[in-house]
Amino acid sequence: MSDAPPPPPQDEGLPAWVMTFADLMSLLMCFFVLLLSFSEMDVAKFKQLAGSMEKAFGVQREIKAKEIPKGTSIIMKEFSSGRPDPSVLPVVRQHTTEDLRRNLDVPDGGKQDSGENEAQKQKDEAEAEKKKQVEIRIQEVQVEVEADATEIKQAFRKQIDDGLLEVATDKSRVIVRIHEKGSFPSGSARLMPEFEPVITEIGNVLADIEGQIIVAGHTDNIPITRGRFRSNWELSAARSATVMNYLMQAKNLKEERFVLEGHADKAPLLPNDTRENRARNRRVEVIIIKGDDIESDVIEALKQAGDAEKVSVPADPASLPPTPVSTEQ
Repeated sequence: MSDAPPPPPQDEGLPAWVMTFADLMSLLMCFFVLLLSFSEMDVAKFKQLAGSMEKAFGVQREIKAKEIPKGTSIIMKEFSSGRPDPSVLPVVRQHTTEDLRRNLDVPDGGKQDSGENEAQKQKDEAEAEKKKQVEIRIQEVQVEVEADATEIKQAFRKQIDDGLLEVATDKSRVIVRIHEKGSFPSGSARLMPEFEPVITEIGNVLADIEGQIIVAGHTDNIPITRGRFRSNWELSAARSATVMNYLMQAKNLKEERFVLEGHADKAPLLPNDTRENRARNRRVEVIIIKGDDIESDVIEALKQAGDAEKVSVPADPASLPPTPVSTEQ
């Protein structure tokens, strides 16, 4: 038996699983690096984080670029045109270490979008200016309407007090109502002789007032069974024609200003359920339309923009409703 000491134990090295673990960690690191390369930076959150870091560790140093910032291609390892990232701040920044490109690759859509925005801005300014002009003109028309209505009331104060005439205003209209009482016999379109001078004087007053003139006849709902007129349509049209003929006898009152209408019983002021209401509905209205000089295309543009309800634009005479908003007797 040998007296030599036993050999010291040899180091067997790392366990076999260590190599597998190291490979796994290397693969995980490559995987997360790949995810990071595909990610995009949130500029707003980065600015917030940078501000917090600045307060915690000191002032963040910024290097101002004397020229337009240049872009870098990470994959190709050479400089190429780059598009600036969106930012909440009004600046354009890109990181680069060399200056080999003179211009950034900004898509043509940027210039196109800028041109479209400028064109839209000019269009909005033009529409706002037109709207302002129309509003000023409408205010002037309303003042003219009130002044003309006051003039007519003063000229026919006696007839208004007797209930023969009535003067009303509705936005861009002055309405002179001629009631059947004292003007026309029942079921007739012949004007009473004593009322002829009143109609002629109305024509003389209208000669000094600008605007288109609509003469509209109205009746009640009682049907005509005898006489020369077959329906209330013929009676209302005949009465408005009679009034218009007397109005045109005034000097300086051109025929081109007149429009003749007959509404029968289709546009009553009051329901035809009592004798008093039917008497009030039997009338001839002389309507003076103001504000014809406002351009129709401007009005149409305001309507398409949704401002027609905010701005009281004088309407087309053919589409005017017969019932006024405010009435004074």
